[in-house]
Amino acid sequence: MKKILYQLAAAITFFTRLPLWKVMEIPSESFKKIICFWPLTGWITAGFTALAWLGFSMLFPPILAVILAFGCKVLLTGGLHEDGLGDFFDGFGGGRTKEDVLRIMKDSHVGSYALIGMIFYYLLLINTVVSIPKEMTVIAIFAADPFSKMLTALMMNLLPYARTEQESKSKTIFEKLSPGRLITILIFGLLPIILLLEVKLWLTILLPIATVCFVFFLAKKRIGGYTGDICGATALLCELSFYLSFYVVLHL
Repeated sequence: MKKILYQLAAAITFFTRLPLWKVMEIPSESFKKIICFWPLTGWITAGFTALAWLGFSMLFPPILAVILAFGCKVLLTGGLHEDGLGDFFDGFGGGRTKEDVLRIMKDSHVGSYALIGMIFYYLLLINTVVSIPKEMTVIAIFAADPFSKMLTALMMNLLPYARTEQESKSKTIFEKLSPGRLITILIFGLLPIILLLEVKLWLTILLPIATVCFVFFLAKKRIGGYTGDICGATALLCELSFYLSFYVVLHL
């Protein structure tokens, strides 16, 4: 039980800016086993985003409330996933060979693909969330975040890591998941959808699944595996596709 608590604390520390390391010493080995708790950290980031949206929506027009709410989410995560998405756009947009893609993704400079890609991403995200009926927005946020992280974690378990541990930005290669931990991921990722969404809205999951499959085959073909940047990018792209699909299913 103590090891599990350390791993949960490591996951929260890694995927958010919550300073649990100030109140407890987390063993470095715990960070290799945090992936099964990634969807659970999505409950934290989703809850924070939803609460921020509720507060801002009382003060500002809908589009400003959404921008500020997702800005708060970026502050909570330290832009970890957004950094990955920008590097993903740069690497796969500008790289021709596996070596090129990996080199570009590790480069700290922001290229044109990242800039253009992030602009389009946030234009789509903000306008889609604003278009969701106000009474459904909190539900959509709570369902989208953990589910997207669940899909990404499952993708990671099916692909090898494309770099060596020394080349990794975090200097950590996550361990593959046992059957028990796979069940844990499914519970944390699917429970908000099962509890919060009407059955007809379960169709929303189809587009995020298609998105993760696309990234899976793209990463496998281009670099033979995944990197941290690809994981962050996949989580955000699946989240965006969830909102897009949510909007479409609502209006069917």
